[in-house]
Amino acid sequence: MRDPYTVLGVSRSASEKDIKSAYRKLAKKFHPDQNPNDPSAHGKFAEATHAYDLLNDKEKRGQYDRGEIDAEGNPRFAGFGNGGFGGGASRGARPGAGAGAFSAEDILKEFMSGFGGQPRGGARGGAQWDPFAGTGTAGGAGMRSKGEDIVVNVAISLEDAHKAASVPVRMPSGKMLSVKLPEKVEEGQQIRLKGQGAANPLGEPGDALVTIRFEKSKSFRRDGHDVRTDVPVTLYEAVLGAKVRVPTLDGPVELNLPPGVDTSKALRLKGKGLYGDGDLYVNVRVVLPPGGDADLEALARFMRDQKPYKVRD
Repeated sequence: MRDPYTVLGVSRSASEKDIKSAYRKLAKKFHPDQNPNDPSAHGKFAEATHAYDLLNDKEKRGQYDRGEIDAEGNPRFAGFGNGGFGGGASRGARPGAGAGAFSAEDILKEFMSGFGGQPRGGARGGAQWDPFAGTGTAGGAGMRSKGEDIVVNVAISLEDAHKAASVPVRMPSGKMLSVKLPEKVEEGQQIRLKGQGAANPLGEPGDALVTIRFEKSKSFRRDGHDVRTDVPVTLYEAVLGAKVRVPTLDGPVELNLPPGVDTSKALRLKGKGLYGDGDLYVNVRVVLPPGGDADLEALARFMRDQKPYKVRD
């Protein structure tokens, strides 16, 4: 811990009013709610709070000036006199709580309403800033044992989900991580990345909760663990039958298209859906030749006039 006078930027002869004014400026500048993503500011806030708590207590300030305690408030020697076990820093009490002292807590309450009336973090269940949670070993100011958890959304493809692949995830800080997807990951599932959350200058960082979203696929439509896809075919392939290439989550396969295929019904490939639990349904779409065709038009007229059939009621 640095010299508290240096931390607050005041002289050793500074008055109580000067010390209070110096701390007020630093507390507003480095408060965690003003600097949520700056761990160095959190540390400066804690350091300034400790320095004020020591110098604002007349007894402790006197002990420090006489060299009886150090900047942490610890006795400089282990005798049985005033600086020993029975006297000294009185570290069990809340910092700044000496008789007539105007504590750091009092100052913070003056402008806490500007931050929403309470320290940040509680509403999201992560770390909570409590500048008076300590016992004096860290100056009575700091983070609780763990930093704040953060939530990060990531959109993944059905193919990556199916293969339990590793996907890139960008943290709010801009850092890129490679995250291995669990087997049979589901929409909305969260993956906890330990230690990748908000930094904590006085404890371990929080965690990142990566929330899974399935991105829209150009080739597939998801229906639970079943998957659907469309495959365009020519008129003669639909009439005569053919082998057509069909996309699946495991890569393309050859599908035997029967002659006269009924395009109103989907063809099922069992076990080719998501995670192998579902099926793949192939919808065949007949595509006519571009620009029209005279022979095809003549055949259509012949069928309409000589061989009509019903497809609607």
